[in-house]
This record gives sequence, structure tokens and C-alpha cells, in this order.
Amino acid sequence: MKFDLRNAINSISDVVMNRPAPLREFDQIYMKVADMVIQAEYVARVFDGKKVVFVGDGDGIALSAAHLKAQDVISYGPKSITLLDFDERIVNSVRRFGEKLAPKIEITAHLYNVADPLPAEHFGAYDGFHINPPWGASNGGQSVTAFLERGSQATNERSLGIVVIADDPDLPWTQEVLRDTQLRAIELGYVVSEMLPQLHLYHLDDAPDLRSCSCLFRRVSQV
Repeated sequence: MKFDLRNAINSISDVVMNRPAPLREFDQIYMKVADMVIQAEYVARVFDGKKVVFVGDGDGIALSAAHLKAQDVISYGPKSITLLDFDERIVNSVRRFGEKLAPKIEITAHLYNVADPLPAEHFGAYDGFHINPPWGASNGGQSVTAFLERGSQATNERSLGIVVIADDPDLPWTQEVLRDTQLRAIELGYVVSEMLPQLHLYHLDDAPDLRSCSCLFRRVSQV
């Protein structure tokens, strides 16, 4: 899809200025701006016209996709976006920014920790989910599968899911987590519809070259 790159970067910069500083102790590591543009456009395209839930979103991809549409940088995007995040700072920042976008796209944000059961009102309520969880280097990928399971619970029987996780062929743990995530997705009734490998870079001082991929899952059966 073609769009004005300058306008896109300026729109994403608005989102970057709005988000709170990352808390490394909670594995909040933010994506670089150019890669946010790529991911936000991809999210808008995949979830065009759909109700989407973001289970965590420190990067600000939800607002980025919405803002690109609201600014007419792109003509497509989700019908509505719901954010579930444990960080009250992020929830409040999304609520503030979302008020400006309300005429073009509905955005809501709620405090939620994936360690808790998913509130009943979110079960099966959405057409798609997006997660960019802690990547699981220290827990064998359990953090990824926890977010994946919550996203699956929140979506309907014909849903799509985008999972952003570490992807570096030279780091075996990233490949093991990627494999195990795909296995768990299959168990939950999904197939891999598309994968964009080694796509994003992050503001990560101790591993500046570590990249993440974007995996698109499509549900073919509901477990």
C-alpha cells in the first residue's frame, strides 16, 4: 500500500510524544519509529473494519494505526480498538489521545493484568488481537503464551491474531520461543497465515540489533 511517508512518520511521532517512558523492569522496550510506521500500517490493513483488542501495548501501535487513519494518511483501519494493559500510565495516555480520534475511530482502554482471568465482557468480543509481550528469554516463552491465550480468549471463532516476538537466528532462545508459540497457537485452533521475519528494531542498549518478527495467525477452529 502506498502512503506519504513524511506524513506517516509525523503522525507516529505524535503517538511517541504521548506515551510514557518505558519501565525496563517490566520488559517495556519500545520499537523504533520507522518500524512503528511499518507495523501500524500492517495492523491497519490486516484489521480493516474489524473490532480489535490489544493485550498490552507499550509501543503505542494501537494509537499509531488509529492516528494514521484519523489523519487520512491511510484510508483503512480497525473499526474499534480496545486496549487491556497493566500499566495505568499507558491506559491513561491512550484514553487521552483516543479522545482526539473519537470522531474517526472508537478507542477504549482498561486496566488489566494477564495474570488475572479475562473479564467476562471481553470473552469472544473481538475480531482480532495484537500482542507484543515480554519475549520470554528468562521464562522459556511462558510470557508469550500467556498473552497469546488471553488474546485467543478475547476473540471470536473466525478471528485473526498478530503476535510480535523476538526473531534472531543467531540466538537459539528466540527460535525456541517462536517454535513453541506456533505450537501453542495450533493447539488453540490457529494456523500461521503470514510471517514477516526480523522486521523491527528496538531502543535496547544491551542488544541494539535484536529484532522481532510479526506473525499473523488465523483461527480455523475454536478449542
